[in-house]
Amino acid sequence: MKKPLVIANWKMKVWGDQALALARQVVKSTAKYSSAEIVLCPSFTELAAVAGAIKGSNLKLGAQDCFWEETGAFTGEISPQTLLAYGASYVIIGHSERREHLAETGAMIHRKIKAALRASLVPVLCIGESFDERAQGQKEVVLIRELHEALNGLWLTEAQRLVVAYEPIWVIGSGQAVSGEEAEHTHQVIRQTLFDLLPTSVVDEQVRIIYGGSVDPENVAQFTIQPTVAGVLVGGASLDATVFGALVAAAAKV
Repeated sequence: MKKPLVIANWKMKVWGDQALALARQVVKSTAKYSSAEIVLCPSFTELAAVAGAIKGSNLKLGAQDCFWEETGAFTGEISPQTLLAYGASYVIIGHSERREHLAETGAMIHRKIKAALRASLVPVLCIGESFDERAQGQKEVVLIRELHEALNGLWLTEAQRLVVAYEPIWVIGSGQAVSGEEAEHTHQVIRQTLFDLLPTSVVDEQVRIIYGGSVDPENVAQFTIQPTVAGVLVGGASLDATVFGALVAAAAKV
């Protein structure tokens, strides 16, 4: 039985005492589900507080982004080494909101993934198509292009891991997820593309493909039951500890 990876992306929605309280509540609401690997990704300013709140629990710490250099004159950015020092083990890279609002390019994402790997962090590479791209029949073209831009020429050592998160942009925050069957088909396309970019053994043993986009306690099992869906990236449903606990419970049962 595979151990599902459940990543909570809090985005820019909770901070200060709210974030600390939420982290503590999530520790309690998920304590029984050691069969799932759970990662909390708060804002940068809450990393230290959340790290303290989850210390000693089965939860891991993640971040929502990083820069592609370890140090230097890069005002407003955060080094992957800083994330590591705060106790992070995962970092989300290439989220569609950053691609859209901050004009992140494939080349920038590629550099960030390399920097994260150098820092012994697990990059969570987000890819996904817009509604227009989907309507034009370009979904697979977009996913293959984004994978090549991010990973072409990359080499993973035996100790390094990578997560690819398929997040169809048009369903994020909409309350409307794709079907489990469509997610599985799409993950198979992603997996086949990964075989073009990385050795077969690396894809099989060091890469996990997860789904994101309007995941909730009612629909999560239809994703995690699929053979190639190794977990989920959760947005809105991760902001309520009770709801998130129910989601983790449903994912862990599969």
